[in-house]
Amino acid sequence: MQVATVHFDIFNGLSDDEAQGRIRRARDRLGKRAVILCHHYQRADVFRHADITGDSLRLSRLAAQSDADYIVFCGVHFMAEVADVLSRPEQVAILPDLAAGCSMADMANLAKVERCWRELAAVLDPDELITPVTYINSAADLKAFCGDHGGIVCTSSNAGKILEWSFKRRQKVLFFPDQHLGRWTGHQMGIPLDEMVVWNPDLELGGLTVDEIRRARIILWHGYCSVHQMFQPAHIENFRRQFPDGKVISHPECAFEICRQSDAVGSTETIIRIVKESAPGTRWLVGTELNLVERLAAEVKPEGKIVQFMSPTVCMCSTMQRIDPQHLAWCLESLADGNIVNRISVPAHEAASAKIALERMLSAS
Repeated sequence: MQVATVHFDIFNGLSDDEAQGRIRRARDRLGKRAVILCHHYQRADVFRHADITGDSLRLSRLAAQSDADYIVFCGVHFMAEVADVLSRPEQVAILPDLAAGCSMADMANLAKVERCWRELAAVLDPDELITPVTYINSAADLKAFCGDHGGIVCTSSNAGKILEWSFKRRQKVLFFPDQHLGRWTGHQMGIPLDEMVVWNPDLELGGLTVDEIRRARIILWHGYCSVHQMFQPAHIENFRRQFPDGKVISHPECAFEICRQSDAVGSTETIIRIVKESAPGTRWLVGTELNLVERLAAEVKPEGKIVQFMSPTVCMCSTMQRIDPQHLAWCLESLADGNIVNRISVPAHEAASAKIALERMLSAS
């Protein structure tokens, strides 16, 4: 394999139908040498080509088990990094569009987390008292930071188990980058809200007092998902007025009040399972990304179930949307022609530490 010489511009002008045809032909040429992984939030015209679908935990596990030469990850940048870290050295992880990032992941970077760790050291000994926990929605260097400091990675589906693991080892947790997942998980474990404080990386000592840091059991990073931030308590209240027998289910990246007013809270896999297992004729209000909600609504419609998106405003993961049929066609056709495009390769020293944190997660969950 060599670096690609065919630029994306040639594919950018393809119609969707032309791109779909070229994807199919390239896949036929590649056979089992390439596997396509798609996150649940992926757009429908790309999701249809998936060999494996799932949430972050499922895809993390299956990426490590794949026998394919090429792991084509239709998701966002941090997901492809996880695939590279967990896969065998000879396997190649690819992200069809390098611009497919994550605004939440961008809210915590290594420089800010390291500064936070140094500032905490002025108050207490973080390596003795704090377990760093990074949500899988984070860059590989933050996973490596956790690996180096006795920490671990979590997903929305295993956050409770991971916090239990963390508290068995140290008194406190530094949880980044999503404050809402950390707060809801801590609440489910019975930790009072006043023992969960928010660290603002733009303020000295995170904007906290020494007493607040010493009293806190969970230090939450000031980060959030822009999609799940859209949902408001009024959306649930309006739904319940119109449909008193309806059910509400939300993702734990939603704000605390949304989770508290919901009938169920869970990861994307949990949301799908609960809705599919519900009785025929059930009506659901779902607080998570639009592509998943629309796909789920279509799947359960024959059972008389009604699934509706929580927000009246159309809101989807805009960075996930960047992976379109044109990018996927370019990526697969380039591979079939013997060229690699958009390879995701985590530096070896970083990958080794990140893998420690990821393997701790896989073992604990």
